[in-house]
Amino acid sequence: MLFLNQYGVLLGTIFVVVFSLLVFGGITYAIFIAYPSVVAGNRRRNIDATLPYAINYITSMSTAGITPAEIFRLLGDSPIYGESSVEARYIARELDIFGRDLIDALRIVSSSTPSLRMKEFLQGAMASISSGGNLTEYFRTKAAQYALENRQTQKLFLDTLALISESYVTAMVAGTLFLIILQSIMSVLGGDSKPIFLYVVIYLMIPFGTMMFIIMISSMTPES
Repeated sequence: MLFLNQYGVLLGTIFVVVFSLLVFGGITYAIFIAYPSVVAGNRRRNIDATLPYAINYITSMSTAGITPAEIFRLLGDSPIYGESSVEARYIARELDIFGRDLIDALRIVSSSTPSLRMKEFLQGAMASISSGGNLTEYFRTKAAQYALENRQTQKLFLDTLALISESYVTAMVAGTLFLIILQSIMSVLGGDSKPIFLYVVIYLMIPFGTMMFIIMISSMTPES
């Protein structure tokens, strides 16, 4: 019997160790798989948010007669434009370190950027340079386009925020207040000294519901 007990403890220990390795190994693997996507998503949102302002800067520099290659170098040295500046530094790196021409540098960066907006902008710049078009006019057109898209995005967000606020008032204010009043009356009439459901509403439903609304609004809020 003692041998069986020791054998059972050994098997239990082995099972716990193997199970822990599988669980924590799986979690670690999932984190390593998901982390690049999370970083790329954050970069994409930042690029999309800062690109209209970066293009305004590019348009101003191009209007002043600065060459496109030098414009991207200057943009890369301007950290106020966030990840758009990082993409510009990648272009400058291809130009200055690897000795590529501007079209090749734009092509390489456009193929690796996580932002579809940036990719479209760089590919349009490549087409304009290749065809000998007016690059300054292209920059000006894209600046106006992205400014309009930003205004539309902000308007859509405000409309959605108004809808969410109405839902919050209905569900988390009026709804919970109705439940609290109803449960209080039922507790008084029934002589219940420990209304568990009332505690659930006050200490669980309201805090977690509010937290869910906060997380939802935070995830929907466009970067500025």
